[in-house]
Amino acid sequence: MSKRFLKSVYDVEGEDAVRALYDDWSESYDAEISENGYATPARCAAALKACGLAPDAAILDMGCGTGLSGVAMAQMGFTRIDGADLSPGMLDKARARGVHRQLSLSSDLPQIPYDAVAAVGAIGPGAAPISLFETCLGYLRKGGLFVLSLNDHALEQADYPDRLTRALDQGEVLPRFQERGDHLPGINVKSTVYVFEKT
Repeated sequence: MSKRFLKSVYDVEGEDAVRALYDDWSESYDAEISENGYATPARCAAALKACGLAPDAAILDMGCGTGLSGVAMAQMGFTRIDGADLSPGMLDKARARGVHRQLSLSSDLPQIPYDAVAAVGAIGPGAAPISLFETCLGYLRKGGLFVLSLNDHALEQADYPDRLTRALDQGEVLPRFQERGDHLPGINVKSTVYVFEKT
């Protein structure tokens, strides 16, 4: 039986530790989260479509992992998806799926503006810190859409939802969509999906 990561991932801190965990997890990641009903990629892709994003919009899939979020966006009809992740092991799995136009290590990602940025399950404990919010906005053109999800573990820590509130209060973004729903129902974790428009 392969090693299980899901129960311990939320306790991992620091970029090096997170990278190492996801590299180790890359072989069994899809199987473990699929058996727990991972719902957020499809929800985020549907939210972008509901907000009127054009099928040929250039999308940056930030923290793309093994490519499940890219697959969900492609199934929703989006055709121009680039991906970035800090884990080389995860990127290898995403590359094998063939849905992204190009894939980059997060540290090597060229600074170009996108029509939309997605951070699907990518911001929160055991993943990226809330500072990734600013990073994602930096890759977004004015008027572009930013879809992200915050799971229960992130929503329980004030700095994650507080950053979204501050972005709205300071006029960095406009609210376009918000919906709470399943994230990993197999372990009874929900998430809220948000779409913001960059001002």
